[in-house]
Amino acid sequence: MDKLEKIFEYQNKFDSEIIEKRNLRNISMEEWIQKETLAMLSELAELLDEVNFKWWKNKKEIDLASVKGELVDILHFFISMCAKTGMDADELFALYMDKNKENFDRQYGLSEKQGYKL
Repeated sequence: MDKLEKIFEYQNKFDSEIIEKRNLRNISMEEWIQKETLAMLSELAELLDEVNFKWWKNKKEIDLASVKGELVDILHFFISMCAKTGMDADELFALYMDKNKENFDRQYGLSEKQGYKL
């Protein structure tokens, strides 16, 4: 099993346990995506707090371990949303590769999308 598949497996196991123990079986996929998007936004705000985005405050030394921790928290919610939409590690990888190619094509003027060429 590769690393991404392992991440999906562990996240699915965690989500299943939370759903069961907290009696959340009746939440629709749409509601889950809403809730997890809000949770991810909260984690993104926590990440921002770690990297001195407030120009009106004195800068603090960046705690790289905390930054990495927030990134992992974001990944948890992202993978959970992928799984709730039926996406697995293989599909995520394939869609990522397709989009990455498109992003490069845009930069090189090889895409039908206009306005990206360097």
